[in-house]
Amino acid sequence: MTANDYDTFGEAYAIETEHSLINAYYTRPAILDLAGDVAGRRILDAGCGAGPLFASLRDRGARVSGFDFSSTMVGLARKRLGEDADLRVADLSQPLPYADQAFDDVILALVLHYLEDWTAPLAELRRIIRPGGRLILAVNHPILYKMAHPEGNYFAVERWSEEYTFNGQKGVLAYWHRPLHAMTDAFTTAGFRVSVISEPYPAEGAREKFPEEFGDKEAFLCFLFFVLEVPEAA
Repeated sequence: MTANDYDTFGEAYAIETEHSLINAYYTRPAILDLAGDVAGRRILDAGCGAGPLFASLRDRGARVSGFDFSSTMVGLARKRLGEDADLRVADLSQPLPYADQAFDDVILALVLHYLEDWTAPLAELRRIIRPGGRLILAVNHPILYKMAHPEGNYFAVERWSEEYTFNGQKGVLAYWHRPLHAMTDAFTTAGFRVSVISEPYPAEGAREKFPEEFGDKEAFLCFLFFVLEVPEAA
């Protein structure tokens, strides 16, 4: 089974994650909270998937563009967002089809952990964000790897994978683990300034809607969220 094959299981993934605890009551609310007031801002949803974050940002008054590696996901996003939405198929590991300093903010939710090398992707994102702009991102919390694979080396960059069932369809997601210091080193080397590191609580109403998943916990570790700033020109 091919890993990260969103062209095959993308539709099932989109259905599964539309209202899930991890996506609808954790990741997306946390990203929107970190973004704050986005009215009038030019925002790129990098790795937009089926477009739920794009839609929320647009509803809040942002001028949003989006891309995804999977043509299936871009097709689903276009159905949701309309034919006039600025959506493209693009690969974060390749040069992006956007001008220098084209965006005030880039949202990068649950994308970087699929990539072994962050150097070129972060350089491209830095290129398209204006001075004073932000890169707001979420990646697998580095503790997840050690929880899933206690034998693994936390301090190394190592590949791991998990099999999931998305709306009845099986799929494999493969990730690259990296320790926290490797993440922050990559960000600063690319020219970003780390402004926020967040381990957010789930959104209001999550416990009531998903009592079995919570059990006696009040929160959980899943993803790590960052706000990175592009320094103003001297």
